Parts: sequence; structure tokens; C-alpha cells
Amino acid sequence: MLRGKGIHYDTGTFPNGDTSRPVFEPWDAERDMWVVAKDLHCTAVRITGGDPDRIDAAARYAADAGLEVWFSPFPCELTNAEMLPLFADCAERAERLRRDGAEVTLVTGCELSLFAHGYLPGDTFNERVPILAGPDRDVALQGIPGKVNTFLGEVVDTVRPLFGGRVAYASCPLDGVDWTPFDIVGLDAFRGLRNASTFRDDLRKEFAHGKPVAIMEAGCCTYRGAGDYGGAGWYMAKEADGVTLKPDLVRDESEQVRYLDDLMTVFEEEGVDSVFWFSFAGFATPHRTTGPDEDMASYGIVKILDEQSNYPEDARTYPDMPWEPKEAFHALASRYKARKGRQTPHQSMTS
Repeated sequence: MLRGKGIHYDTGTFPNGDTSRPVFEPWDAERDMWVVAKDLHCTAVRITGGDPDRIDAAARYAADAGLEVWFSPFPCELTNAEMLPLFADCAERAERLRRDGAEVTLVTGCELSLFAHGYLPGDTFNERVPILAGPDRDVALQGIPGKVNTFLGEVVDTVRPLFGGRVAYASCPLDGVDWTPFDIVGLDAFRGLRNASTFRDDLRKEFAHGKPVAIMEAGCCTYRGAGDYGGAGWYMAKEADGVTLKPDLVRDESEQVRYLDDLMTVFEEEGVDSVFWFSFAGFATPHRTTGPDEDMASYGIVKILDEQSNYPEDARTYPDMPWEPKEAFHALASRYKARKGRQTPHQSMTS
């Protein structure tokens, strides 16, 4: 039985020196957490970001709403030397929250090989991503797991004395993680055409470590055919400039629902401990009724409303919030509500 029924919540990450959340207001996060707990029927939330103050604020609101908190610093474009004190700071914050009575897991970063500086060639995330589809891919990937695991060992050694709860990491296949230092195997598990035939078998292999398996990210964008690209859906939605949306995209919220139903069934059948659906919102990619609908390139299960769009007030589900639910919001809420049974972390880790 799925123990942690979760959602991924972004407080603002900073790839390429940009921000995934231009405006962060604590009271919006507070309201969001109550929606996540009461309307989405989540029992857990993975709170990510590059600013520890933001993560801390949202995490405390999540705990107030009765949610299990996965405290997840997500540094981008930083070196190992720059990341280590950030993880230490977040470990201390997560421990204070845990000692205040919240159920907390510390997630020590996300996909370092892609988002951190010094693993793949390129000074920024946008420079590194094309390498994965280029002729130099194999050369660029040589030695990546060794570098990642050496640093993750340092990270775990740093945070263990500061944090008394479970420690995890959000990995992509490029990382090649040795899970020995961790309490939980954390996977960013996107399915696309490239791995569809092996997706379930690849997931099963991760249980061989003898530890709970958590899906840190899984989801797809909001256009027809986005499920074929999985984690690369945002990239495939844009022109070569990486900014402009392709003109032939067709908005299709049901694409997300089909993808969600398929993958959640796999996760439940294979005995995954916790799932954090990606994502609650794409705060920097608004939905527009006129002009480019950037929400099509978003993984969010709610759509951020552009201030210039004409969205009728009487059609709003949450008139006090800057977003509206998509079809996937209701699909996930229905699925989580129907699965109210919940093991304790102790039961999950010892069963």
C-alpha cells in the first residue's frame, strides 16, 4: 500500500540564474498547503527550492496542515564547495522542524549531474542539457557516478550529525547513486518512449537495495503527446531558442490524467513507499486564454492564471488564489482520497 501520498511543491529554484518562482509570498504557501492536505488529500509534500528561508516557511505551514514534510534543498549552478554549507544549513532547519513535532525527511539535492556545476560540461543547465542528445554524450558521462557518489558521501557525513531523521536524495539515471549511505532510495521516475518498455523492470531493480523506494518526481506536461517525452516534455515543447513555444502544440489536460493513471498504477502495484507527483504548479509558466499559453509546457496540476487573461470570476474554484485546478488535480485527489489506508514510517521500513 502506498504510504506517502504526496505532491512536489516548488518554492523557487534557480537554473541558469533564472527563477522558477518569480514571486513567493508566505501566505500563498500557507493557503496552498491546506489545499494540498484537505482538497488534494495528500499525506506528504516534498518542498523544494534554492532559498532555505522559503523552504523553511513552506515546510512549517505544511507541518501545521498535518503533512509529512520532505525538506528538499535544490541547488542549481553551484559547485560542491558552495552546496555543502547549504545542505548543512537545511539539515539544521529540518532538525528544528522535526524537534517541533513534524515528521521530516531531508532530501540532499536533486539530479546533481545535471543541475550542479562541475559534473557535465557547461556553465549552465541550458548548456548541459543538449549534450545528452549530442554526439559527445558518452564521453561527457564518463566518471559521473564516481563524482556524484564521492560528493554525496561528504553530504551525508555532514548532515547526519545535524539531522536525526531519515536522509534521502532525488536521483536521475545519470547519477548512478550508491544508496548505502541513505535511508531511502529516491527516484525521479519519468516514463517516455525511450524507456517505456523497461520502465517497470527498471523500477523493480531499485528494491534490491532493501530500502523504501520513493518517487521524488513523476509527471508530464499539458499538451497532446507530452507523455511520450516524460521529463523532457518541457524541452520538446519549445523552439531551438529554448524560450518560444512551438506553434503546433495542442493543449490537452487529459494527457496528464492518462499519464498519471498509468504510472500511479505501476507505483502502487510495485510497492513504492511514497510518491511526490510533479508538480503542484509551474509558477513561472502561466496559463493564458489569449497569447502564448506557457502552461502547456508546465508539469503543474494547477494552472497559474495570467493577470491579463479573461477568466470569469464565477468559473473560479479558488477565487482567492492565483491558480485553478487542472483535470489532473481532480484525478490525483480522487486517487488519494480512495486510498486512505496509511502505514507508519516504522511499519514501512521494517515490513
